[in-house]
Amino acid sequence: MAVPKRRVSKARRDKRRSSVWKLEAPTLVRCKQCGDYTVPHKVCGSCGYYNGKQIVAKDED
Repeated sequence: MAVPKRRVSKARRDKRRSSVWKLEAPTLVRCKQCGDYTVPHKVCGSCGYYNGKQIVAKDED
């Protein structure tokens, strides 16, 4: 349900519409096993290793 127009101040309305708070690009780090870029604290998508241990078995082609 909509809020009456005068109930939301201009400052509050404009803060919500600003683009300052939006997310940035994710941080990428190199995998220690294969050297491919991956997101930190996640299993590497190309080799299946995390923290020096193989978590997901990947078949080599």
